[in-house]
Amino acid sequence: MKAIVQDRYGSPDVLSLQETDQPRPSAGEVLVRVRAAAVNAYDWHIMRGDPYVLRLAARSLRGPRFRIRGRDVAGVVVAVGDGVTGLSPGDEVYGDTGESDGAFAEYVCVPAERRAPKPAKLTFEQAAAVPLAGSTALVGLRDAGRLRAGQHVLINGASGGVGTFAVQIAKALGATVTAVCSTRNVELVTSLGADHVVDYTRENFTRGASRYELVLDLVGNRSLADLRRVLTPEGTLLLSGGGVSRGGSVFGPMGLIIRGRLASRFTRQRIADFSGSSNRELLTALSELIEAGRVEPVIDRDFPLEKTAEAIRYLETEHARAKVVITL
Repeated sequence: MKAIVQDRYGSPDVLSLQETDQPRPSAGEVLVRVRAAAVNAYDWHIMRGDPYVLRLAARSLRGPRFRIRGRDVAGVVVAVGDGVTGLSPGDEVYGDTGESDGAFAEYVCVPAERRAPKPAKLTFEQAAAVPLAGSTALVGLRDAGRLRAGQHVLINGASGGVGTFAVQIAKALGATVTAVCSTRNVELVTSLGADHVVDYTRENFTRGASRYELVLDLVGNRSLADLRRVLTPEGTLLLSGGGVSRGGSVFGPMGLIIRGRLASRFTRQRIADFSGSSNRELLTALSELIEAGRVEPVIDRDFPLEKTAEAIRYLETEHARAKVVITL
């Protein structure tokens, strides 16, 4: 089968389209014929081994442990491994391969607990855009942020992959949403339901008079003090990674997260960090929101498999809006 393979850390230039062996599903896995996959900030972080602390955590200093990139996938079940029930060849599914990656290929094995039936109203391309970004937004707002109806939430990075889901999910949870984005994305986030939009090229949201019960930071481009300034006295600040590539770093967004963990011990404000990872429960909840018309994935551009390197370069350096998708 054809796959996007990587043997060492580096820029998108280290990625190549190669012929590899088709995987076989182990117990608890399903083999999926990939129809579409999606690119996430996670992919370029792993590709580059950036921040460098990730290489230590993975115990792999020269290159990623798994050669084929990609997590988000939508496609058709080809075979099921031992112990998998409720699935048959021909079923349309979507999901997240987890840290084993492998989605940028013609076939991939997906843990059964990380997939769900593809929402009928979505194309394969739209479905592939959902798992990691949608789950991250849902976990951040519903679980880590404990967002309740009537609260005011600010989303920094509202036009990105996670941000476009976060705006819609926050509205579905009954919140008043202020979205931070650039001028070219004001119309987009407004169309997704944002009640207020701050154009960061014209206004510094950390210097405004508004205060929020929840601030979801998806960019990591503001200081901890600035982010806390716009919180209510007992508000919640949620920190996550992301952003665009600015060259190698030791800690990257982890630096802000570490400072947040330390500061949380000395304030009434709640400071927390979180990371996204899909599972069947999260995908089912997202499917329900999608089928109800409360959430719709937004796709910026799509690329064929052989241009995956170009797709990742576009995402990591050019402030792509919403999701970038790989089609097969």
